[in-house]
Amino acid sequence: MNINLPNFNMKNLVKEAGSTISRVVQLTEEKLGTTERTEYDLHFQNLAERADVTKTWTEKIVRDTESVLIPNPQNRVEDFIFEKIEKSKPKRLSNLEHLALDMIEAGGDFGQDLPYGQALIKAGQAEQKLGQCEHDFIATSGICFTQPLRKFLDGEMKTIGKERGILETKRLDLDACKNRVKKARSMLGQQSAERDLRVAQAEFDRQSEITKLLLDGISTSQASHLRHLHAFIQTQVRYYKQCGDVMEQLQRELANLGGPTPYIPLDVNEAGASKSNASSGAAARGPGNNIAANAVGPGHKPNQPVHVSTDQMQRARVLCSYDAKDHTELNLSANEVIFVTECSPVNEDYMYGKQGLMKGLVPRAFVEMLDEEHDVTL
Repeated sequence: MNINLPNFNMKNLVKEAGSTISRVVQLTEEKLGTTERTEYDLHFQNLAERADVTKTWTEKIVRDTESVLIPNPQNRVEDFIFEKIEKSKPKRLSNLEHLALDMIEAGGDFGQDLPYGQALIKAGQAEQKLGQCEHDFIATSGICFTQPLRKFLDGEMKTIGKERGILETKRLDLDACKNRVKKARSMLGQQSAERDLRVAQAEFDRQSEITKLLLDGISTSQASHLRHLHAFIQTQVRYYKQCGDVMEQLQRELANLGGPTPYIPLDVNEAGASKSNASSGAAARGPGNNIAANAVGPGHKPNQPVHVSTDQMQRARVLCSYDAKDHTELNLSANEVIFVTECSPVNEDYMYGKQGLMKGLVPRAFVEMLDEEHDVTL
């Protein structure tokens, strides 16, 4: 059996080994400061430093963005492998879509004619829409943001790194020639060393200019990255707007279902304003506003109003704990401070209260008014 062995040239092998050893010795001497080293000019050093910073932060931004878009690290690894082998990525259900399927299936088993079953099905359908919005957001974000940045890292930055490596090799060659010129003893050796030095200097200067041009291009790349960032932010705005629209529609559908425990839509704008005012701690006090509610006689609990004005309410301290009898009332804890206002028309037994983001009826006998002469603007 004939085996073709590769042809080894011992002379070249010994020469390469000697060159490698010489390079290691040269680098060691530079580290120790025992030999001369050609330094790059200040402009080049600034360009190189900016390139390193750009590469480091771009890698972090891409990695963090991919973690946000695809939180599961195993899925990210799978997508990376399929991308490298140039095959389409597997279609997998998101957590929202899994939740949607289970909600819809549970709603069918509980009974589509029952309030809970109907609500589960409506919520599952909304979760499906949110899942589709999420898929679109991930795909669009990859196209407009992460893919261009990764292309920059795999293309331009790798080219810059390669050219900087060549430049460093040219610098080491130049310094080695300078050392040979110093150590040359004969006239003939001096002339040969000087000739090699001129060639090495020319190659170093040429490679330095090439590398500078590439490093200067970082500014253009950052301008491009800014456009990609703007596109990513716009994609996020559209995604959250779509999610908000889906949830608004779901609130309307749940409210229309009715039932023994009707859904009361949350006013997002009002809730956000209330939270902001509560955190600031600054409240103006004055007489409470009347609230539009169903007219009732004395001694009877009024129906909870769906649309109320909470611009001005009074503070009240809860005298003792109270457990709500139904969904129209608030659970109260002793000594906590809540905001209350009169029902419209005024009811002898109940007031309308606000407890953080929760709203409902409060028994008048369980609260003590604070600062009655002032009102609180929410």
